[in-house]
Order: sequence, then C-alpha cells, then structure tokens
Amino acid sequence: MGTHNYNLTEQFEFAGKAKTLSIVGIVIGIAAIAYGFSDHELHERTFANLLLMGYYFACVCMSGAFFLAVQFVAQAGWSASILRVPQAMAKTLPIAVVILLAIIGAGLYTHNLYHHWNAPGLTDPNSSNYDKLIDGKSAFLNVPFFMTRQVVFLAIYSFFATLLAKLSNNEDLEGGLNSYRKSFKYSCIFLVIYGFTTPIFAFDTVMSLEAHWFSTMFGWYNFAAMWVSSLATMAIIIILLRKAGYMPWVNNSHLHNLGQFIFGFSIFWTYVWFAQFMLIYYANMPEETVYFYKRFEYYKIWFFLNLFLNFLSPVLLLMDRDNKRQENVLLFVSIVVLCGHWIDYYQMIMPGTVEQHNGFGFIEIGTAVGFVGLFTFTVLTALSKKPLIAKNHPLLEESLNHHL
Repeated sequence: MGTHNYNLTEQFEFAGKAKTLSIVGIVIGIAAIAYGFSDHELHERTFANLLLMGYYFACVCMSGAFFLAVQFVAQAGWSASILRVPQAMAKTLPIAVVILLAIIGAGLYTHNLYHHWNAPGLTDPNSSNYDKLIDGKSAFLNVPFFMTRQVVFLAIYSFFATLLAKLSNNEDLEGGLNSYRKSFKYSCIFLVIYGFTTPIFAFDTVMSLEAHWFSTMFGWYNFAAMWVSSLATMAIIIILLRKAGYMPWVNNSHLHNLGQFIFGFSIFWTYVWFAQFMLIYYANMPEETVYFYKRFEYYKIWFFLNLFLNFLSPVLLLMDRDNKRQENVLLFVSIVVLCGHWIDYYQMIMPGTVEQHNGFGFIEIGTAVGFVGLFTFTVLTALSKKPLIAKNHPLLEESLNHHL
C-alpha cells in the first residue's frame, strides 16, 4: 500500500462546536475561580484546586513531549503518523508552565499553599511556631531554592518540547534525515534529564505540601500517573479526530498500541501505589502512616474510587485484545482514566492543603471544566497550525501500513 492513498496535507480546522465549548469551559473556570476568591474562607480551597489543575495540565503536556522523545529514541515506526497530537501537547507546555508557576508563586506569597514548611517562624528557634523537623529540611525547602528548581526544571522541559516540535516542522519543509537525527540526539538528552528530575519535581510540587512526610517512591508514582494520563489524552484526541473524519490512516492497530500502553501503565501505576502503601502499612510508623490516616479518615470514598477507576476499570475493560481495538471502548476507558487521575491528584493535594474535606462543589467542578476548556483550546489551536501528518518522517510508510 502506498502513501498516495492518503492526503498528507490534511489540516484540522479548529472551529464550530469544539471551539465554542472550549471557550465556554474557560468562562466557567474563570467564574469558579472568581467565586472562590470572593470569599476569604474559600481562598485555600481555591488555591488547592488551582494547583491540582495547573499541575495536571503541565504534567499531561510534559508527558506529550516525553512520548515524542521515547518514539524517537526507540526509532518506533508505528507512531509516526500520530505524532502531531503529542507535538501539539508539547507546544502547549510553555503556556501550562507559566500558569503553574503563577499558581505556585501566588500560593507561596499568600501562604495558602506549602504552609507546612513556608509559614512564618517554622525555622526560627526563638519562635513559638518553631518546627525542628522543618528547620532540618530548610536547606532544601526554602522559597528561593524551591522556585529556582521549579523554574529551571519546567524551562528545560519546555525547551525540549518546543525543540522537538520545531524539528518535526523543519522535517516537513526540508525532508531528508537531518532533522530526524537531531530529534534522536536531543531526545536522548531530554530523557536522561527528564528521568532524573521529574521525581524531584513531584517531590517539590505535591509531596512538600505535607513536608513532615516523605516517600522515595512518590516521584515514580507521580510519573506513572502523568504518563498514563497523557496516553489517555492522546487516545481521546485521536479517536475524536477519527470520528470527525480526520486522520483516516489511523487504524485499529494504532488504537491497539495505545490501549496496550494505557493497560500496561495502569498496572504499573497500581504496582507503585500498592508498594508505597504496603511498605508504610507494614512498617506502621506514626510519622509514615499519618499520610494514609488522613486519606482513610477524611477522604475514604475518594481513596477507594481512585483504585477502582485507575486500576480495575482499565484492567477489566482493556484486558481483552478486541476491546483495545474498538474506538468506543478505548474512548470510554481513556475518559475514565483521566477522571480517575483527577481523583488521584485530588486526594494527593487536598489533605496537605485544606486538611479535612471541607466541601465539594462549584469550585472543584468549575476549575476542572475551566482547565479542560483551556487545554482543549490551546492544544487544538496548536494542532490546527500544521498538517495532521509528518509527511517526511522516515518511518511514515511503516506507520501507514501498521497492522498487528
């Protein structure tokens, strides 16, 4: 089968219902945030939800760049025809980074976030708020060093994400293997940096919300969550594009590969989750078990719903080979996984900010809808700028003829 069977200059038009709904979502989000900040007692809860969605937004885009790098380093052929989708996510990363840094900076300044280590007097032996444990961690957990790490890590991720997308565009214009070889080289560098720094990024952004507790597995737990969330997002975008008449070259075998990734990494996420839980439960040390005590005591429904949505649902529904190849089943599972990892982040973040569960309503739902609208608007805008296929990718023919 030749590549001439497909229109390699096909472009997505971001208009109509998709654009309208994304803008409506953004407006709902702004209204929810404004409502939260209109009441002083809701500030902390609003900041917690902003951090949740800002972190989620950035992590999904970061993992889009990670997907690109993995494909280049593995010299994978099956994915060559769908790379425009993770490229659009990677292009959006700088926007997500600016938003996340603004949320973190404002949260630190107002002490609505990270007050477990950033409250006044915690490191002053003469203060009534003095905390010896936090003082011992102050060389690492202090605002200048904390923000420096955030800015440096996120700037590096954004640089490589933008670079990989740019090299693909150059490949379209110039042809040849020069851009592909550069993509391979820079992807190798990026993966090494990303692998060493994402656990630290997760330690800083989420784990330090409860600075008295730590887990060496927490970084990989977060990595698994962000990776499978990004895979589910890609699957949703690709399936919806297919349903709208775009990307006719994507077949059931491509969906099968995405389904395998979602299935496999959902199990990996569960493995890390259980390993972290079991080690703490078995050791039964108060300074460790307090983390899960809060979640059992105040967030019990969320705790078990997290496991159900992120483990049982993908495993039971994607275990069958045929289900991975059915776009409606894969679409449903991907949506469930995205909702599940929102709950995952919710029960990671809320106990360290608002402590006990103090309400669930318009702030939570509206903020989530707003960020979904923002993500949809920015990613689909980026996707509409270039043809939906990298026409000069050296392994494109393999992808167009991909069958399992």
